[in-house]
Amino acid sequence: MLSNYIKIAWKVLLRNPFYTFISLFGISFTLMILLVLSAFLDHMFGSHYPEQQRSRTLYVHSITLKDSSRTSTMKGPMSYKFLKKNLSALGGIEDYGISAIFKTTNAYVGSKRIKLMVKYADPGFWRVTDFELLEGKFFNESDIDQGQHIAVITQKVRDEYFGKTESVVGKPIEFNGLKYRIIGMIKGGPVTHPYTYSDIFLPYNSPKSEYESDSKNGAYIGIIRARSARDLPGIQREFDELTQRGLKFPFMENGMKVAYLEAKAQPFLTGFIYEFFQSESTEIFFTVVSLFMLLFMALPAINLINLNISRIIERSSEISIRKAFGAPSKTILWQFVIENVFVTLLGAIIALVFAQIILSIFNRSGLIPYAVLNVNYTVFGIGLLLALVFGLMSGVVPAWRMSKLKPAEALKGA
Repeated sequence: MLSNYIKIAWKVLLRNPFYTFISLFGISFTLMILLVLSAFLDHMFGSHYPEQQRSRTLYVHSITLKDSSRTSTMKGPMSYKFLKKNLSALGGIEDYGISAIFKTTNAYVGSKRIKLMVKYADPGFWRVTDFELLEGKFFNESDIDQGQHIAVITQKVRDEYFGKTESVVGKPIEFNGLKYRIIGMIKGGPVTHPYTYSDIFLPYNSPKSEYESDSKNGAYIGIIRARSARDLPGIQREFDELTQRGLKFPFMENGMKVAYLEAKAQPFLTGFIYEFFQSESTEIFFTVVSLFMLLFMALPAINLINLNISRIIERSSEISIRKAFGAPSKTILWQFVIENVFVTLLGAIIALVFAQIILSIFNRSGLIPYAVLNVNYTVFGIGLLLALVFGLMSGVVPAWRMSKLKPAEALKGA
């Protein structure tokens, strides 16, 4: 029976090419936009290079300090010493890394100015990220102890500063009035991953890193990699306890009498939501995204309902004959729903093809360096789900109306 419905749907599509074009264009264009948006959200919040283990990673990105009345607030990244003290005391983790928020600087090649992002990091940073080393090595504890002026650069910096074909290990690079010896080159990460993005990576004890500050506030964030995603809640609770241990409230911080301190270790998406909604519930984010997608689909779905009603009215004689021979309303209802879902899935295939083309063009454009957006399995699954929802939204109403027609009324409409 299902194969017969699909054959009928295909013949109906061929019967009216103009209607078919309008239907497929509306479906495929809507789903294509949603697939491109889904691919971008997956790139932002999913596990991708150079953070391919986000499912078992926590980020410590800010500290909140308040006075006793909670009317004065200081919020921002932490100092290196505060992070080091608390992260090093964590038990049951695979590893942790500390790095500063990237800063902007300039380098010069002759009269050419190159804008660069610089990040200070400890050796653990390389162990809790997944950067691809193209040449040389990462700096380690021995390099830190020797206090060398060394740097790891991205392929982009090599291309702009030295040229695309040159080997850079051992060569000097100069910025901020200082020279650094390059010990490694990596494939860079996209700016959409702010906790790992930079052009140049320096040891945390390099000049101007401010790593010796005794304040709680600073310029550093922490990354914790657990052995398993199941360990994350326990690590979060332990970190909360550690940040309160040994503190004597109130204490002075940058001229403010601090009576309340909060520093959380959170998954990436949870931390993102917390910054905007002051809530750790991911349900808010998914609700907002889902509502946006449904509203975006609503207008074309309403238009398709009207088109479907017009198309089905043209088939009123077919409906009347089938009902006269005893076809139940339920059978006719399912026939038209399946036909509409078939058309929608066909539009979804077209949408997937064009979405991949658009994403490929975007990736090659370099608008976001190192960003790779694809219609992966997650996005493909979302696309199929959206296609089914879209098909049901635009097919159930007209199918239900026509299935309720009596044979005499259907023949009158014919």
